[in-house]
Amino acid sequence: MGPAGREAYNATVKKTLTVGAYVLLVATLSGLMTTRSRAAAGDPVAWNPKAAAAYLDQRQDWWQKWPSAARDHGTFCVSCHTAATYALARPALRGTLREAGPSASELALQANVTKRVTMWKDVEPYYPDQTRGLPKTSESRGTEAILNALILSGRDARGGSLGDDTRRAFDNLWALQFTKGDLSGGWAWLNFHYEPWEAEGSAYYGASLAAIAIGMAPGGYAASAEIQDRMKLLRDYLSRSAATQHLFNRATVLWASTAWAGAAGEGRGTGILTPDGQRTIVDDLLRVQQDDGGWSMTSLGSWKRQDNTPLEVRSDGYATGLVAYVLQAAGEPRAKAQVARGLEWLVKHQDPATGVWFATSLNKQRDPATDAGRFMNDAATAYAVLALTKAP
Repeated sequence: MGPAGREAYNATVKKTLTVGAYVLLVATLSGLMTTRSRAAAGDPVAWNPKAAAAYLDQRQDWWQKWPSAARDHGTFCVSCHTAATYALARPALRGTLREAGPSASELALQANVTKRVTMWKDVEPYYPDQTRGLPKTSESRGTEAILNALILSGRDARGGSLGDDTRRAFDNLWALQFTKGDLSGGWAWLNFHYEPWEAEGSAYYGASLAAIAIGMAPGGYAASAEIQDRMKLLRDYLSRSAATQHLFNRATVLWASTAWAGAAGEGRGTGILTPDGQRTIVDDLLRVQQDDGGWSMTSLGSWKRQDNTPLEVRSDGYATGLVAYVLQAAGEPRAKAQVARGLEWLVKHQDPATGVWFATSLNKQRDPATDAGRFMNDAATAYAVLALTKAP
């Protein structure tokens, strides 16, 4: 992003921030708040977790109030780019910031998901067939079932026990799993031809998120006898298709495989992928690391923008945050040279004014000062936080 674009972005952020978040950022800029966190063990260079938290909270608060996100029964849809990544990343900042509990935006998101899980048969799909065409009802249900389970499972993992609403979310999930055909083991997933979350290959991404949700679930849920046949279908689907996926999806299934290993009483490396399969993805991710230490989304898939504008090839926060996090989850130590360089890139590229990490759309040239233009930034900031706070 050039200076002019960044100035426009910062100006718009200041206009849309809640009063509390804006005051917080002004205080951060004036040096009144100097929360700092180490990017890696022994590394004196620091980043600003408080500013990252303020950005993530502000964006989630905006999403919850955005009319386009509103759904029936006073609920809102859960997006892959803003809400789902927020649910994964925001709790990672709690210990660093010494927070007593979830933020107000976290609690509101969890309450929204719980309400839709409880009213599953009464709430409308995110995008009904009647208004958006076939097969949007099926796609909406599959997508929502996965994201609901992911968010509630992550919440319960921090509490140590599986709640009844989370069990219900998993019941909803399994009821929609395909058991026949090419998608056997997977789910229907939204396809609006928007990369990397809602496109032709995104059903595989969604199934990987389902596996992560299962792997996070506490209380030995993954070892439950009643879901073993379903888990086998999911494992078979993910493992048989892994080699043909673009690198973005392969990075996500690597994360899923490491989350799965150990969840059902298995040893490290015996998850969805074989140890050799995991190693191949790790090597492929390391191979596309850029000279500056970061990663670019353009190297994680064969993308093409719908408006035929050129893709941004420079390192970005989304790819770097995701890859740096997944490599650590797969057992690559923070001290390893390539991982350390990725974390260093993240530390150096957090925007000091807003706490954000930047990324650009894979689908069209977007104005970075618009809310849609920030969707990739939302995901980038979430994964940067996950990478930088990943425990050794």
